[in-house]
Amino acid sequence: MTPPADARARLVALLRTRSVLHGDFLLASGKRSPWYVDCRRTTMHAEGLALVGELGLAAIQAAGWNARVVGGLTLGADPVAYAVACASAATPRPLHAFTVRKAAKTHGAGKRIEGCFEPGMPVVIAEDVITTGASALEAAAAVREAGGSVVGVLAVVDREEGGRGAIEREGYPVRSLCQLRELLTDQA
Repeated sequence: MTPPADARARLVALLRTRSVLHGDFLLASGKRSPWYVDCRRTTMHAEGLALVGELGLAAIQAAGWNARVVGGLTLGADPVAYAVACASAATPRPLHAFTVRKAAKTHGAGKRIEGCFEPGMPVVIAEDVITTGASALEAAAAVREAGGSVVGVLAVVDREEGGRGAIEREGYPVRSLCQLRELLTDQA
């Protein structure tokens, strides 16, 4: 499945107008930044959700990742994973979704991973924004601990601040739909 040529340009435009905030922000990494990318303002938007699903599925297929499920650390990864799962529904081999809780539930089955994940499954870790890579690596560790194998990491935005390298040093290939520099210019 190859998305239309303008799908990526439209996603970049949506991210630029809906998700890039300018100011003085404290990031989860502890660093300060003049930009904050709130991907949820795009990944939870109807058009953004459709574009992320279509482009994310195409990126996974182009990478040759033979995954069965896609998911990551809640909350940023959730709409990304659900969008990819929905986009894959009509394909011969759909990808189902899961989410990784920040901590295991203290009631019920006490699970940390919810959804369609099962031990032994090859997994793509989803991420909205990669900065340091810590969230993706935390999700990957939870998946490995639960018996899954991570075949790659898919991000909507790579802030290009070393996170991709940190993830790749752990042995996981990374694909991103765009880079922060594309969102900070007038041209995609």
